[in-house]
Amino acid sequence: MMRAPARAMIKPLVILFLAVAVLTGGIYGWHVFVAKKFIEPMMKGMASAAQTVSTTIAVASSWQPRSQALGTLRAVRGADLAAQASGVVDKIHIESGTEVAAGTVLLALKPNDDPAKLAQLQAQAELASITLKRDQEQLEAQAVSQATVDTDVSNLKAARAQVAAQQALIEEKVVRAPFAGRLGIRLVDEGQYLAAGTTVVTLQALDPIFIDFYVPQQALARLKVKQAVSATVDAYPDAPFSGNIVSVNSKVDAASRNVQVRASFANADRRLVPGMYATVAIDDGDPSTLVTLPQSAITHNPYGDTVYLVQKSGTDDKGKPKLTVVQRFVKLGDTRGDQIAVKSGIAVGDEVVTAGQMKLRNGSAVVINNKIVPSNDSNPTPPNE
Repeated sequence: MMRAPARAMIKPLVILFLAVAVLTGGIYGWHVFVAKKFIEPMMKGMASAAQTVSTTIAVASSWQPRSQALGTLRAVRGADLAAQASGVVDKIHIESGTEVAAGTVLLALKPNDDPAKLAQLQAQAELASITLKRDQEQLEAQAVSQATVDTDVSNLKAARAQVAAQQALIEEKVVRAPFAGRLGIRLVDEGQYLAAGTTVVTLQALDPIFIDFYVPQQALARLKVKQAVSATVDAYPDAPFSGNIVSVNSKVDAASRNVQVRASFANADRRLVPGMYATVAIDDGDPSTLVTLPQSAITHNPYGDTVYLVQKSGTDDKGKPKLTVVQRFVKLGDTRGDQIAVKSGIAVGDEVVTAGQMKLRNGSAVVINNKIVPSNDSNPTPPNE
């Protein structure tokens, strides 16, 4: 009795299944039709469309291996000057920022009774000298003993030593320039009480001037005294300074494995001052001739560095040369400004893509437009603002 309703439900299910199958087939067929009719032609057209790139011709140029380091300027001689004794400032002979000669008096403290004490001690020394001379004459006449003369000699030496000590005490209250150089800013005023050791002014000898910098221990073999170096500072970015290495430290820092190097620079115009930060470039190898490219021509990948070379691949419908690119692995050297040395992979005269590589693959057609090209300066300088 229950079989009739079950059979009645089979027909609608079959019809539903067939309808779903027809609908699914229609959708699939439509996608295939669209892909064949529109998408594939469009992709083929995009793949064959020529990409616009800029190029340069690889050239050989003289290449000087160069290392860079960061350094700090310091004076050949520099000191913060101070009085050795305490006292009140009596006279100041300091003009901030002026050049002074060695031995110039810069400041004097009030002497108080020091000159009077010196005069007293000088009088005692003079009396001791007179007494010694008189006793020596009496010794010749055997009027006094040799012991008396010996005592007189000792008294004269003691008196003269006291005079020298008092003169040294007076000199400690006078601050003199220990060497020629430029004064800094005066830090004291007349009438001010100074404790011993209080800085009065800084004095720096600025010509020549040193730059201390550090290089890795691997560079030791390429460094030598009198080797040429150049330096730039932020204050004068367009004016490199030339100098020479004057010393290399006798030990390597155990913590950083770097070695300290000192270079000397002429500084007649006093533009360089101690404490400045500098970038130092060291010519540390023999010049060679290498193929150079703009750094923008290099595509860096985990599996190696590559460039795209432009080559002719027949002619187009209008008879013009058809250009395509081929990817080439290269071995790179050092960088210099905007340039990079290429040790292998390309030859002089190869035309290399410098911009637009992201759109390329092996065999891509290209159109060259060199109206705007990347910078290719071996010694670039920032534009003046």
